Order: sequence, then C-alpha cells, then structure tokens
Amino acid sequence: MERRMVETKENFGEVRSYAVLVGLRSPVLGRDSADEESLAELAALVETAGGESVGMILQGRDKPDPHSFIGEGKVEEVKRMVENEKATMVIFDNDLSPSQIRVLTELVGVQVLDRSGLILDIFAQRAKTKEGCLQVELAQYQYLLPRLIGMWTHLERQGGTGGSPIGTKGPGETQLETDRRHIRRKIDKLKEELEEVRRVRATQRSRRSKNEIPVVAIVGYTNAGKSTLLNAITGAGIPANNRLFDTLDTTTRMLTVSDTLDVVISDTVGFIRKLPHQLVEAFKATLEELEYADLLLHVIDSSNEQWRQQAQIVDELIHELKADTIPCIRVYNKSDLSFSAERAKEEDAVAISAKTGEGIDKLMELIDKKLDKGTRRVTIHLPYDKTGMLDSLYREAKVESVEYDTTVDVVAVCNPRLLGQLRDYVEGWQEEKEDWEL
Repeated sequence: MERRMVETKENFGEVRSYAVLVGLRSPVLGRDSADEESLAELAALVETAGGESVGMILQGRDKPDPHSFIGEGKVEEVKRMVENEKATMVIFDNDLSPSQIRVLTELVGVQVLDRSGLILDIFAQRAKTKEGCLQVELAQYQYLLPRLIGMWTHLERQGGTGGSPIGTKGPGETQLETDRRHIRRKIDKLKEELEEVRRVRATQRSRRSKNEIPVVAIVGYTNAGKSTLLNAITGAGIPANNRLFDTLDTTTRMLTVSDTLDVVISDTVGFIRKLPHQLVEAFKATLEELEYADLLLHVIDSSNEQWRQQAQIVDELIHELKADTIPCIRVYNKSDLSFSAERAKEEDAVAISAKTGEGIDKLMELIDKKLDKGTRRVTIHLPYDKTGMLDSLYREAKVESVEYDTTVDVVAVCNPRLLGQLRDYVEGWQEEKEDWEL
C-alpha cells in the first residue's frame, strides 16, 4: 500500500529512489565498520535525502574483498534483493574505493553509492546560504577528485600500443588530466572564497571581543534538537523538523541570559558517525567558530538509546577541531520522552525539553554561572566635572538610564575593569573578597 501511494506521488512529478542498504562488519575497518545501528541511521539518511530503504544486508568478513568489497556470493544476494524489491540503487554504509563502486555498479545493475556520497548529496540539497553552498561544493569536488581515475579507466585502455611508456598517452588519460586540472582549479577558487569568509568572521569576532560579548556555540549529534533549543531561548524561528541534517547553515542570535549577561549564540551543523572527512575540512569556516567560543552547549538526545555513542562521537569531533579546552555544558534534551534518572548525575549538565520549555530556566542559570566574569549592574553618581567618563560607559558598558540631578546618575551593567575605574562613584561599592578572606 505504501509503495503504491509513493508511486502515485511520482505521477505528479515527485521522484523517489528505492534503495537496498548494505553494510560490511569487519575488524580491520575500525570506525568504518557497519552494524545494525549504523544501518538504521543510514536508512534515516536515505529518508532525509528523499528516498526509501526497501531492504538491508549486513555482511560479516575478516576483511573487505579488494574487488567487490563484500565478495561475489554476497553481491549475488544483493542483486537478487534489488530485482525482487525493484530497487533503483544500492547504498553502502561503508566508504568504497572508486574501482569498487564501478565493479559493484556493473554487477548489481543499478547505481551504487557509499555513505559519504549520500551525506554529500543531502548537504547539497540542504545548503541555502552562499557560504553553505561553497562549503558543500568544495567537499563534493574533494570527494570527486580521487574517483576520476575509476570513472576514466575504460577510456585509458584505448590509448597507446604495446607495453612501452612511449606513445601510451591516449585520449582517455588526456581527458582525465584535463578534468583533474579543472577540478583542482575549482577547489583552489573555492578555498580562496572560503578564506574570505574566514576573514569576515575574524573581523566580526574582533568587534565582539572589543565589546566583550561572550560567544556560545550549540553543538551536538544530528537531530538532537539544537534548532529547537535555539528557537526556544531566542525565538529564532528556524524550521525544526524530525530529520537528520535539517539545519546546515549557521544561525547566530543575540541572547539575554540574565540582567547582567548578553551573549552571541550560534547553532552548528549536526555531527554524525563516519562524517566524511571532506566535510570536516570543508566546514572548518563554520566550525572554526567553536575555537573562539567562550562556552559550548553539547545537546544530547537523551531519548535515543544510542545517546552515549552519539555523545562520544561529538566529543571526538570537538577534539579534532581543537575545541576540547573550551568550557562545556552537557544539555540532555527531550527529557519529556526519557527518564533522566537513568543517567549518572554530572557536574555542568542539565536535563531539558526544548519542545516543552522544561529545564530552560536551569540551563540559563548554568550559562550565567559559567560565563560570570564579575559583570554587575550598578548605580554610578558622576560629578559633573567627570562627565567625560560617560563616553567610556556608553562604549564599554550596557547603559540603562541616565538622569541629571546634583550628580549625573547612571544605571549600567559594567565589567570589572570599568568598575575598578569608577569605584569611587559607585553607589554602595564594596571590594569583592577572595574565598580565603571570607
């Protein structure tokens, strides 16, 4: 019934791919090895890309077959499933070499794609801003470059005679080299454009630093609820759907955490296991914001049975991006769907539901505590011969009111440096005492 409904939609122009999913479990593959959980995630990725999985095959081998990856016998099983389910493509949960993709495509008779290729396709569909599109395009070209050899092998056989290297440069190899040069030029151009994006971001960061506005970055596994959280605390209005990689382009908003703290808060692209390294490289222009953040909010979907593994993957990517020295709050989201008592109590952690608002106030308190740098709201009574200090207040503090009486009375949120300069005029001023002085 479901298949017939989908096919009816296709009559109105909506094309849907039916995919057989294949994974290889092998000790030599390390993190690239497939299992039931990663195949289930692959099925969700297929759905995100607009397709439907119609079958799964998980193969166990000591090591991959260098020719067909899963072995000729298993390839026959995949081919039969493709025919029985009328599948239009086969998607592997592992990364395949260019020659393996070519061989498997010939053997099963339909398009073969690997996990990295699928994720890149999803990113290409989802990117909206110029920066996001640049990053995806760069990742696609970096993914394509080593695969050109496999694509042009059939033409290379046409060139040359005999076994001598003299005269062996045939038309296929010429085309291959032309394509390689073209793609390398494109990669260089895209890197230059992204470098310009980095320069613009650096300028913006410099301005924020002068204003001493803390930066908070939201990170987490894809579909953990990062956009829903940003919407809940800032009213950002980002579309938040229950699908993987729904948000690719960074959204940045100002957030008033407390009466003495404003921050710049940004969400980032969701992380995922076996994220293509081309994407990690290409998205450095976005993810490098993490290096300059004052605080990370690591959003974890506590309703997901795999939350521990997902959190570990995010932690590893944060380490890879050299952002693991930044203070971090673990935000256990979707508490309305899970039992938070099942988790061990952690310091710098809070359970929330971004959807219902439960726990948001506690999260704000924790952010305020983590970023507390001695900023205080004070009333300042400036003598008229000291009104030149108003310039500093307007430039470096958050001035809330100014009244002219026997003195110039200013209510402002000031940082410790300003407080030190103005302490003689601060109403009820008391020096902060160290713990040992109490």
